[in-house]
Amino acid sequence: MSTNPTNPVDDALSSRRSVRAFLPTPIPREQIEHLLQVSARSASGTNIQPWQAHVLTGEAKTRLSTNILAAFNDPAVAKTHESEFPIYPSEWVSPYIDRRRKVGWDLYGLLGIGKGDFERTHRQHARNFQFFDAPVGFIFTIHRSLGYAAWIDYGMFLGNFMTAARGHGLHTCPQFAFTQFHSIIRETLGLGEEHKVICGMALGYEDTSAVENSLRTERAPLSDWATFY
Repeated sequence: MSTNPTNPVDDALSSRRSVRAFLPTPIPREQIEHLLQVSARSASGTNIQPWQAHVLTGEAKTRLSTNILAAFNDPAVAKTHESEFPIYPSEWVSPYIDRRRKVGWDLYGLLGIGKGDFERTHRQHARNFQFFDAPVGFIFTIHRSLGYAAWIDYGMFLGNFMTAARGHGLHTCPQFAFTQFHSIIRETLGLGEEHKVICGMALGYEDTSAVENSLRTERAPLSDWATFY
């Protein structure tokens, strides 16, 4: 008998990655509900549970994608839309900018998109708003009255959801791209102004034939970021 059995939680954590091409295989609503329910066991300060999940499939998902793409594909309209909060720093420093550049170069290299190929870059970015053809798309929102601690809680919830998905053989891709079009999202889904869009997410089974899914990102060694006292 093995003295070091495989740990399913370790497996789910270590196999999680952003998948950018999905099979059309439907995901039963009961399974989606289960993943959300177990993820809601995430820690949250004073148990406020700040997460709000908007689950999109079928025509509802198509309608949102169509509305966002109409704006995204019109440069004059797209520039009138921006996120309600800064997604990335205004000034990058090393090593973070180096890691960002590498994953971009690696992904676009696999797709054969060269530097300066703005048309293909635009088309690839547009795939975000189709949830990379996943059968299930999510928009995650938070009440705009909530503060910094609630956002940390929300991050733990999203991490747990992606880990739970892996435990069921599914893959995900978290997507900040959706925050740019928060007003279109609220209008399409009929959400009140109290909803602040945090991100989107794709859920489904990986299309293993898609070259972009061969991307494997690196992680810095523990010695680079952990200090033991």
